[in-house]
Amino acid sequence: MQARMLGTKGPRVSAIGLGCMGMSDFYGPASEEEAVATIHRALDRGVTFLDTADIYGPFTNEELVGRALRGRRDGVVLATKFGNVRGADGAWLGINGRPEYVRQACDASLRRLGVDHIDLYYQHRVDRQVPIEETVGAMAELVRAGKVRALGLSEASPATIRRAHATHPIAALQTEYSLWTRDVEAEVLPTVRALGIAFVAYSPLGRGFLTGRFRGAGDFADGDARPKTHPRFQGENLAKNLALVERIGAVAKAKGATPGQIALAWLLAQGPDIVPIPGTTTRAHLDENIAAVDVKLDAADLARLDAAAPKGATAGERYPEGGMRSVNG
Repeated sequence: MQARMLGTKGPRVSAIGLGCMGMSDFYGPASEEEAVATIHRALDRGVTFLDTADIYGPFTNEELVGRALRGRRDGVVLATKFGNVRGADGAWLGINGRPEYVRQACDASLRRLGVDHIDLYYQHRVDRQVPIEETVGAMAELVRAGKVRALGLSEASPATIRRAHATHPIAALQTEYSLWTRDVEAEVLPTVRALGIAFVAYSPLGRGFLTGRFRGAGDFADGDARPKTHPRFQGENLAKNLALVERIGAVAKAKGATPGQIALAWLLAQGPDIVPIPGTTTRAHLDENIAAVDVKLDAADLARLDAAAPKGATAGERYPEGGMRSVNG
């Protein structure tokens, strides 16, 4: 496994991380036994970067990751997030970036994970009602207390990133980035590069769509939120986006790779400061994703992919209306 840096002073992590959200939430039922086995396989294969959040489950994903890491914590860069607030019943309760909540959320995550520190602690969404200096100031206190090693933001605007970084060094920005979500290339990516902040790409496989697994509504498991809540998986948008995936698939076939591997290889080729964190619930899909580090794309390959999935080609917003209001904060 190749390694990459999280920021100029952050920890070294595997070039591909593991997003753990789907093991507990949003994508339908998953086997906890297989999820733990998948995390263990990831560690055995050299994946050192695990990503979770307090709202996944809600709360249960941190507990699952904590159980999987018992006896294997050394060498793992463990990331979790706060800021999106959910009730125990799963209800969405808003965004909270108040300093007292930052401290409360961190202590709760440490308990659920069963660890004495979090390697990378993200603000999951920016609270527009609280100055970012106050939120990041409270996060910096956690660093000084030894509870957190490095700080991150998720779905923050360039202006917010600059203000946050001036308050305390930000190691990583986590935001959606893939062949069907390229809007960060305009301003966000240049901003973090100018500041020496790593870019962690979540949903690098387009919530699984770029793998070519989904052809229609009948391909989703019961309880899978994607066709119900994500516009890109619905109606005419779905049909248009299937054509995009077919074009990516043609490039993958020519390279002897899967569409998902090509999507990950494309992200890795965008720069050494980008770390994709594809999520999966099975060892088989994990192995497929890891193999993307061995897919080499030359200039002609990248040009074909740019033509297959140009900026703005994807049909539909990446979140429903309420979700879109919470990004670029």
